[in-house]
Amino acid sequence: MNKKVLIPVFLLVAAATVGAGLFLKKGNDATPQAHSSKAQIDSSETAGVGPIAVIPKGTTHSFWNSVLAGAQKAAKEHGVDIFWTGPDREGDREKQIQIVEDFIVKKVAGIVLAPTDAGALVPVVERAAAVKIPVVIIDSDIDTDKRVSFVATDNYAGGAIAARHMAKLLGGKGKVAVIKYMAGSASTTAREKGFIETLKKEFPQIELVEDRYGMDTVETALSAAEDVLTRHKELDGIFACNESTSRGALRALESQGRADVVKMIGFDAADALLKGLEAGRIDALVVQNPHAMGYDGVRSAVAAIKGQSVKARIDTGVELVTKDRLNSPEIRALIGSEG
Repeated sequence: MNKKVLIPVFLLVAAATVGAGLFLKKGNDATPQAHSSKAQIDSSETAGVGPIAVIPKGTTHSFWNSVLAGAQKAAKEHGVDIFWTGPDREGDREKQIQIVEDFIVKKVAGIVLAPTDAGALVPVVERAAAVKIPVVIIDSDIDTDKRVSFVATDNYAGGAIAARHMAKLLGGKGKVAVIKYMAGSASTTAREKGFIETLKKEFPQIELVEDRYGMDTVETALSAAEDVLTRHKELDGIFACNESTSRGALRALESQGRADVVKMIGFDAADALLKGLEAGRIDALVVQNPHAMGYDGVRSAVAAIKGQSVKARIDTGVELVTKDRLNSPEIRALIGSEG
């Protein structure tokens, strides 16, 4: 079952107060019923801009709630409606392709898409471009130049930051493992490469003993991490590259009683991960700015629809968060954007 939202402009003020969940609807089809709020718009600058579809990789991780909040903010500022529809599971490429196809048929004015797969979503993105629907890619890149902009973290840099901090935690030597996400995801693949390649180039005394796909749920990541920990009793550190793999790795360390022994660096700032960091069971988190992805994604789509120039690449930033930085104003502001 897909989760979907049509957010009229006059409801966005309420959304800022009570949260996006109030407006989530459930249905069997990927395309929501249109609801026009253009009569409520008195801005001539944005008049005539039709609805924009915002399509996340999935709808279960807290990361995407923050993307939605950023998209809502941009929609309110520009006086446009947005549809919010995504697969239940992040690994469901076929469902995401269907959702994009349905919005092309629906003739939305623009699409903001976080593709589940860098290759599988190419045909539908190019189909949208062919019928003059501008597509802004967020979070994870895609293998086509038919997108008008790419709004995301520098994921390779995020992985490199994690590698350097792991080396600091281990004193430059030791054995580590990586819990990867899943093949085809450009964002997490870049993080994994950034971590592994930085270790090889800069820290030759740190040995990568195993890298294992955790796939798209906490449960599959837990299973993968437990297997890695069982196989490598001498493990000194573990890096997990997204929210679900980080939560799974943390649970595996806790279940085996090794959270105080094995150094862990995770990715993203879900509540469970922040609690783990505060409790000392996670040593650091690499944190993105998903709110900015949603905001700049919708803002760029509006500009493209209106024929204005759009930056081809917008870097939304990345930060390493440790326990001693949790209460700093800049980190509190960033973490707050994830809730």
